[in-house]
Amino acid sequence: MPALLPKIATPRDLDGLSLPQLEQVAREIREVLCNLIACRSAHFASNMGVVELAIALHQTFDFSRDRLIWDTGHQIYPHKLLTGRYDEFNSIRSKGGLMGYPNPEESDYDLFMTGHAGSSVSTALGLASGDDFLRADEGRHSVAVIGDGAFPSGVVFEALNNARRQSQRMLIILNDNRMSICPRVGGWADVLDRLRMNPAYTGFKGEVQKILNRVPLLGDPAERFLVQLKEAAKAGLSGGMMFEELGIRYAGPIDGHNIGLLRKYLKMAKRTEGPLILHVMTEKGHGFRPAVEDPVTFHAPPQFVERSDDQVTLKAGGSRNYTHVASDAILSAMQRDERVVVLTAAMCQGNKLEQVREQIPERFFDTGICEAHTVAFAAGQAKAGMRPIVDIYSTFLQRSYDHIFQEVALQNLPVTFMLDRGGLSGPDGPTHHGAYDFGYLRVFPNMTILAPGDAAELPAMLDFALQHNGPVAIRYPKAKANAIPREIQPLEIGRSETVRTGADGCLVACGALLGDCVEAADRLREEAGLEVGVINARFLKPLDSEAILAALRDCPWVATVEEAALAGGFGSAVLEAAADAGVDASGIRRLGIPDIYVEHGERGELLADLHLDAAGIVQTCLELANVTDAGATLS
Repeated sequence: MPALLPKIATPRDLDGLSLPQLEQVAREIREVLCNLIACRSAHFASNMGVVELAIALHQTFDFSRDRLIWDTGHQIYPHKLLTGRYDEFNSIRSKGGLMGYPNPEESDYDLFMTGHAGSSVSTALGLASGDDFLRADEGRHSVAVIGDGAFPSGVVFEALNNARRQSQRMLIILNDNRMSICPRVGGWADVLDRLRMNPAYTGFKGEVQKILNRVPLLGDPAERFLVQLKEAAKAGLSGGMMFEELGIRYAGPIDGHNIGLLRKYLKMAKRTEGPLILHVMTEKGHGFRPAVEDPVTFHAPPQFVERSDDQVTLKAGGSRNYTHVASDAILSAMQRDERVVVLTAAMCQGNKLEQVREQIPERFFDTGICEAHTVAFAAGQAKAGMRPIVDIYSTFLQRSYDHIFQEVALQNLPVTFMLDRGGLSGPDGPTHHGAYDFGYLRVFPNMTILAPGDAAELPAMLDFALQHNGPVAIRYPKAKANAIPREIQPLEIGRSETVRTGADGCLVACGALLGDCVEAADRLREEAGLEVGVINARFLKPLDSEAILAALRDCPWVATVEEAALAGGFGSAVLEAAADAGVDASGIRRLGIPDIYVEHGERGELLADLHLDAAGIVQTCLELANVTDAGATLS
């Protein structure tokens, strides 16, 4: 049978296809997804689970005029394949290629660059409200697709609270696959499970579904009667009543892999006035048995080496990275001190905390995708005498900013923040780069901020944090667990570490680019005859002003190096210290992430583009030293 997917240039090319042909398109999309993972790691199981849903949505609605928001966005691949990006698809998540999340610069079908969970209902509601107010298109619909793992986010319920009076044409699709990245947690998960398993409802649902499959798609009074009857039966159960009380209609749950049934319900939704939640049951990894059986591993699996329909060989795991070192240090600290607990916001796998969850489950807290609650919850634990560790990606901790201020820093409570993915997160791109933590944390009084120069320092920094009577943040990158050969100096609050000495200039690194600075200094000595010192700052706050300003007085120039936004970051702190001390700051050069959103690519590629790798640092040092003849050789 000829392939259909390559011929789909726009979603309107789906309109003339029969149901068997649409099911063929679904199979072809899954084959494309499997072929992609044979090339590189990417989000997989979540995309396999929404293939039929994406097809049904695009055949029912016209999203060249209607509105579609995919919450979180990592399940965007089938949508991209159906909206004219088939020919470019193999470039996804590679430098210069398609983004692994929605990107308005790629397509008019992507309205927001989403990468954080929970915002879809609010933004879709805002689109619907704006369209209603401006009367730009009387028949325009607004659709948000949100997973059951993201649904308990506080912002979702804030949006639902406002949905009743804001929109006449608003559809929320609750994509229920029993998963976040790891299995979902909390009371809301229990509610969904009861609705899924209620025998009275599921049995009745099956009978109604059989009848619905035999009635016309549109306008049939029998169909409307059956739908109303089904809604009446559902209203007595726990699942829909909360929404009904908020003034939001509820339908479902229905089979999210049945294209025909999905189309029936979506067409019903188009005729419904007011906001509606359609509860769709899907299976993460659907269509590929290994992913169905292990959706956690196959959320973003390593590259496929060999594959058949029933089994796959994954590329062997790489070397240990900072996340592994942090996880081991957390487990060790919890084994030594029963006051230590760890909290994560639905990122047990990402933070490699499975060993903690298995060995000390009573002191492991997965709060779901609820970062603001996580931080406030940790503050309460700290006030009660515990030593909580909040282990969250840097970019996701931003969601809890007010609670870091009010409940933790203002109260001066001993909460330790482990900021994974500090810096450039690689192929996930601008929604996930942890570029802003230095700037958004150092403004708070009482906050202590550390960044290990190499992985060997990380356990000692955690030990320091757990003994410190106040909030501490430790940020580290998504990178190999490197170790710089040296005798590591003891950790002392507000004190840096001198790694190399030199009078021709000085590099001051805050964080894991220390290794690149040492390499640059070694190359400058060997190939240009320059003696450049290297300081490992260790602390962003309190800053070791004494050592850094001494280097500025003793050397013709000082370059600060950070894998963070220059605005408000470590280099800014050094400039402030120089100004406060009345020291001439004209010899300071700041290296870091400029005032742009950095696109996706491998971390090494992105660092090179920003001149933050060893070669780029060498070139900057040569410029500062007014050396031009060695530049070509050393770069």
